[in-house]
Amino acid sequence: MAEFNMDDLMFKPGLMKGQRILITGGGTGLGKVMAEACVMLGADVYIWGRRGSVIEAAAKELMDAHPAGGKCIGMACDIRVPEAIHDAMDTIWADGALTGLVNNAAGNFISRTEDLSPRAFDAIANIVFRGSFFVTLDAGKRWLAEGKHASVISILTTWVWHGGPFTVPSAMSKAGLNVMTQSLAVEWGGRGIRFNAIAPGPFPTEGAWARLNPGSTEATSGGPPEKPDPTIPLNRNGEMRELANMAVYLLDPGSAYINGQTIAIDGGGHLKGGGGFGRLSEWGDAEWEAARNAIKGANEKDRAQRTV
Repeated sequence: MAEFNMDDLMFKPGLMKGQRILITGGGTGLGKVMAEACVMLGADVYIWGRRGSVIEAAAKELMDAHPAGGKCIGMACDIRVPEAIHDAMDTIWADGALTGLVNNAAGNFISRTEDLSPRAFDAIANIVFRGSFFVTLDAGKRWLAEGKHASVISILTTWVWHGGPFTVPSAMSKAGLNVMTQSLAVEWGGRGIRFNAIAPGPFPTEGAWARLNPGSTEATSGGPPEKPDPTIPLNRNGEMRELANMAVYLLDPGSAYINGQTIAIDGGGHLKGGGGFGRLSEWGDAEWEAARNAIKGANEKDRAQRTV
């Protein structure tokens, strides 16, 4: 089902015609939202994800919903594996160079840091930190060799500015991508490749909510909380069209002078001290045990879907 229609976008139809965009983690959640906006505006969009059936179904859904838009091609690719990235990039480049990349693939869950195993840390860092870097590097080498211009966006969080208690693997990984954005904006900017990042506040999706708010009604429904959020000055969660408009703007050549920036889209929440999980300091062993069980259930649900 389409998340929005053309009236929700700020841009003229056909704005992205001729652009070729890759979005990692593009089969669900925020990645799918950004992919839909780009397709609607005429771009040819490649979406990557580990679950081939999910990514292919998402591509078909977007194409069916927007027959007058660009193409959407779903490709199974595990970005934890550099060789898989390189092979998938070869397939894309066979039809032409990308003009844009969105590093969106991620994983996250709440946990006391002392409860983390090396495997749990790697489950996040190998996707968010290492995987996003490997994707960026593989595409970047090709752009530089061919003298192409491109725009790279990484989806971060506001935790990169003030830390992320109880989400330390993700906070560390996102902070690394923030530094990558600033560093490569300087190193590669003069060679035609721009780097920026978006730091969203709450844009509830089922996958993320099940691991960051385990056991809540929102985790089950995938929807936003019914009550206003007092930690956000605008007193609400983000709307998908708002994130989509921001991503389109940064990908398009119309934003060509914006480089090296991380832009918060969180209703001012990080300025009020929100946007994190510091409140979980109040939890005891019973609450953490319940959270672990709920997260385990969400993971088992995902595994079952991958075998269908």
